[in-house]
Amino acid sequence: MKSMYAYVREAWKDPWEGEMRQLMWSRLQRWRREPVVVRIERPTRIDRARSLGYKAKKGVIVVRVRVRRGGRIAKRPSRGRKTKRMMVSKKTPKKSLQWIAEEKANRKYPNMEVLGSYWVGEDGVYKWFEVILIDRTNPAVLSDPRLRSIAKQKGRVYRGLTSAGKKSRGLRRKGRGAEKVRPSLRANFRKVE
Repeated sequence: MKSMYAYVREAWKDPWEGEMRQLMWSRLQRWRREPVVVRIERPTRIDRARSLGYKAKKGVIVVRVRVRRGGRIAKRPSRGRKTKRMMVSKKTPKKSLQWIAEEKANRKYPNMEVLGSYWVGEDGVYKWFEVILIDRTNPAVLSDPRLRSIAKQKGRVYRGLTSAGKKSRGLRRKGRGAEKVRPSLRANFRKVE
């Protein structure tokens, strides 16, 4: 017998198929009119939120963050050079959009720490992520052993310690080609051999 979470996970595998299509379409229309960071009552994807450590208790909140998709726009140089050398196109950010969304959420709520985040929707212009935040000083959070250890890591999102941050830093890689990833790329390329 399947659990409720298994059915939710199945529905989110391809949200633009079947009955979810109309729901997603109406959701995105509503989300486009909202501010960039919006606090929500409960997670849209309860299965994903629970797997990241979300608990419906005081001191734990969920916010939906909108991030603009695509690369960054660079200023076109005023002096002459080949179009190829202008470095205007293909300016990609060094961080993933999910990591950027987590940082936006943390800037809005500076007294909190990012537990994790997950994708909830996208259109041609934006991507939406839901970010789970925990209050560093809340007694309910401090009494939970797992949440307490995360609450102690101050500014973890800015140091790339969240799941999205680690992935963006290349820490998920293993085996050949991953020798210089730890402790960090910068630390390794600074070394003089």
